[in-house]
Amino acid sequence: MRYLPQTPEDIAQMLQVCHAQALDDLYCDVPQELKLKQPYQLPEEMSEKEVRDFFASMRSKCTPLVCFGGAGFYDHYAPAVINALISRSEFLTAYTPYQPEISQGTLQYIFEYQSMMAELTGLDVSNASMYDGATATAEAMMMCVAAARKKNRVLISETVNPIVADVCRTYARYHKIALEVIPAKDGVTSRSEFELMMGAGDVAGVIVAAPNFYGIVEDYEGWADICHKAKALLVVNAPASALAAIRTPGEWGADIAVGDAQSLGMPLNYGGPYLGYMCTTKALIRKMPGRIVGATKDDKGQRVFVLTLQAREQHIRREKATSNICSNQGLMALYVAIYCSLMGPEGLKRVNELSCANAHDLAEKLAATAKMQLMYPDKPYLNEFLMKLPNLNAQAVVDKALEAGIFAGVKLADDLLLIAATEMQTAADIDRYVEIVKSL
Repeated sequence: MRYLPQTPEDIAQMLQVCHAQALDDLYCDVPQELKLKQPYQLPEEMSEKEVRDFFASMRSKCTPLVCFGGAGFYDHYAPAVINALISRSEFLTAYTPYQPEISQGTLQYIFEYQSMMAELTGLDVSNASMYDGATATAEAMMMCVAAARKKNRVLISETVNPIVADVCRTYARYHKIALEVIPAKDGVTSRSEFELMMGAGDVAGVIVAAPNFYGIVEDYEGWADICHKAKALLVVNAPASALAAIRTPGEWGADIAVGDAQSLGMPLNYGGPYLGYMCTTKALIRKMPGRIVGATKDDKGQRVFVLTLQAREQHIRREKATSNICSNQGLMALYVAIYCSLMGPEGLKRVNELSCANAHDLAEKLAATAKMQLMYPDKPYLNEFLMKLPNLNAQAVVDKALEAGIFAGVKLADDLLLIAATEMQTAADIDRYVEIVKSL
């Protein structure tokens, strides 16, 4: 049975154990103003066909939008074969591979995922895996403190995605970590402020973004050297797809690379499920949360896969674990492994080339309307950019575009609109967007 309802006797027994008189007592700490005052607006019971027809009618009211939104989450094409494969029952129902002798398939695709992510970031090892890019970054912050031992001060750039920064602040608060912001200047992290804050000492780690929240590809030449001289770690947060086109965290000399792998073909899906990746150097492998799958040979000389490391001690002594966050996330790791296998290095580069071309084409055409202008015209960007609207209201642009089936971007202020482009938008979509702006 997919659903086993409790009997009145069951409920009465549970309430007795909870020392409650009625089910409403379980919600006594919820303020009255937050409680629903009317019945749920649910339809009456239906037959199976009526249920299907009901949801089909709801779906028909949804208008698919051409997505020019980004802010860390991007609309990329996903080959149909991915869903066909991950829907197979042996993948869909697989979970933690505790027993390697009967989990070879699961272990192998996790191993392949790790190998691909390590290559993409330019670092030694990858775990498998984290919930999303924000929590992966927060875990990296905790790794920095764990590695530094007696230092609990971490710096985070003002140009890191605010959502990511907020999650880091929450983690920092409850782990007694002093998280301080490196100010930004002209859309990029201030190098002088960074050096000044590092000079004060006691820094365990530094978190920066590439590209940053405004889409700008920042220059971090020499940052790792400054961090390492102060015995601090450098963390680079990046959307995974972009790493196929820009300088990798490994090339910057970073110790940890984190971010969301959603850009590797995962549908936006109103917020998930996504996949947080984390890669690091061999020196930090035992500070990294999550599992690491390795390859070896059995007694017959055959190549086999095993769980090489589970440093977090999730199953016992949870209070001593490196992290309690990361379930295996196996299905999403498989999704990324299939996507990267299908695309290959050239395919990933091509996706970024098309995205970059569309972004620059759109930015130039919007600027030519004289109703928008690039906020940071002298800064390099990949597929996302910030537009200033001197005489327009950003919300008015978003609302007008929605009427035409276009999501115009993310409003950051009344006169600021963050816009992204990928390979998914056509030349006609871009021209339609521009015409909407001209009409305002």
